Amino acid sequence: MATKPTPSKTVKKTAVTKKASAKPAAKKAKPKTSAKSPYDAKPWLASYPKGVPTDIGPLKYNSVAALLEDSCKRFGSKPAFTCMGKTISFSELHDQSSIVGAWLTAHGLSKGDRVAIMMPNILQYPAVMMGILRAGCTVVNVNPLYTPRELEHQLKDSGAKAIFILENFANTLQQVIAKTDVKHVVVTAMGDQMGGLKGAIVNLVVRKVKKMVPAWSLPGHTAYKAVINGNGGSFSTVETGHDDPAFLQYTGGTTGVSKGAALSNSNVLSNAEQNTHWVEVAYRESGRPDNLTYICALPLYHIFALTVNAIMGMEQGAHNILIPNPRDIPGFVKELGKYEFHAFPGLNTLFNALLNNEEFRKLNFKPLTLTLGGGMAVQRPVAEKWQALTGCSISEGYGLSETSPVATSNPFDAKSFSGTIGVPIPGTSIAIRDDDGKDLPLGEVGEICIKGPQVMVGYWNRPDETAKVMAKDGFFKSGDMGFMDERGFTKIVDRKKDMILVSGFNVYPNEIEEVAASHEGILEAAAVAAPDEHSGEVVKLFVVKTDQSLTEQDVKDWCAKGLTNYKRPKYVIFKDELPKTNVGKILRRELRD
Repeated sequence: MATKPTPSKTVKKTAVTKKASAKPAAKKAKPKTSAKSPYDAKPWLASYPKGVPTDIGPLKYNSVAALLEDSCKRFGSKPAFTCMGKTISFSELHDQSSIVGAWLTAHGLSKGDRVAIMMPNILQYPAVMMGILRAGCTVVNVNPLYTPRELEHQLKDSGAKAIFILENFANTLQQVIAKTDVKHVVVTAMGDQMGGLKGAIVNLVVRKVKKMVPAWSLPGHTAYKAVINGNGGSFSTVETGHDDPAFLQYTGGTTGVSKGAALSNSNVLSNAEQNTHWVEVAYRESGRPDNLTYICALPLYHIFALTVNAIMGMEQGAHNILIPNPRDIPGFVKELGKYEFHAFPGLNTLFNALLNNEEFRKLNFKPLTLTLGGGMAVQRPVAEKWQALTGCSISEGYGLSETSPVATSNPFDAKSFSGTIGVPIPGTSIAIRDDDGKDLPLGEVGEICIKGPQVMVGYWNRPDETAKVMAKDGFFKSGDMGFMDERGFTKIVDRKKDMILVSGFNVYPNEIEEVAASHEGILEAAAVAAPDEHSGEVVKLFVVKTDQSLTEQDVKDWCAKGLTNYKRPKYVIFKDELPKTNVGKILRRELRD
């Protein structure tokens, strides 16, 4: 049976208590800290915009469910989410989540039980997510594109007892459900929230015209329409607290066994509060719009969109425009043309794809106030083109599933792209450490380590894996390599596992990719290590080109202008497209394989 991971800080407190009772004077047993560490002085605070607090103070809510409920009451009839032209208000979302919560409770789900969601960005997602939280359960977000093997692992590892799933992916669940603890299955269709004739047409097109629904059979399942047409009027939200797990966000699937980062209510609430203080700076000159509109192209099952769009967005009363398939760039751009949008979270690959679309360049960008870049490094050529077109700079931030997710961000009063991941947001500390866990001087490359109220409780049922990434002083070891400058801004150079070792020199793929992408004839590029008998490893560069006359030598000559000899690609491979995750991160592992 799944058990809640024990927070590292709790273990530490217990150990100290035991020592104190056995040997009251044993103060020498406390972990050693270096008074000379440059990070103790928090140099980043001097770079904070005026008026931004250095910490967040007591949280306003006991749970994420309480925050969402309060938002629904405060914003009532205002639009909360829109998808494919259909909108639900905050009040409607509250009612629908009550029905979902009541259904879960009636079917024996209780506080702490895990409930999975396997959906793209459709209107059903926020109602189901909120309903699960209000029932006192933990949300297990599942990537809809998972293979049967990946889905089986996540359902078994989380111990999920129920799942809400889009029918497009029901065939995958059919193949593995017998091997899991899932007892309750709710299946929905794309058009179920569209209503009447429109919903019927959407379902017909998805099933019969586009043939996007493989045949499936899940005996005993419940149709989502049957759930939502029920009565949730008598439902009362189950009380949960700061320490209760709100979400299990699975991570690390591309490097081994996927692990569930257990995010407590306080983890997610803290990050929402940290981000709220940070983004207020963007509205100082123009004021916050009454009809604040967010574009939600990143999937809500991903921690970036979950925290920034769904949770922080709802707390602000924002209207989220859900994009079910952002890879359909023409369709995405057509949808963007229908709205005045103010906030646009995205990834480098998404920004780049949009910039290369003729119709996107014709849109009205005057209302755009916030462009948030995360998930992967934002490349300078992309950032500069985005600012030139939209008039809005990309504020790059950084975080992981394990940090709920945002740990650092560039200030929103910056007028240009910094090329860094910014500074630690309120209440967060960063330290750059060597392999022995010692703090390095400013300017030296080491592992980025993070401490703050948004850092996860631990990996679900993985105390061994938790111990590997949590230092004794509470810092989380990110696995990313970077350095901090004297102003407190951090620059990522790459993932530890992606580093290329050429004749003993560390080569970081991000640097090579940014130089390559600055060529007008290159759409995107990815650099990986290739074995070499002389230097151990050399650089192999995969390129998607827009200029079909571009040759391997052209690329090598271009890279030679911006890279020292050992960093230059020895091999250049042209491809029609690069493998990516569903979020849009380039999968270097697949290219290496």
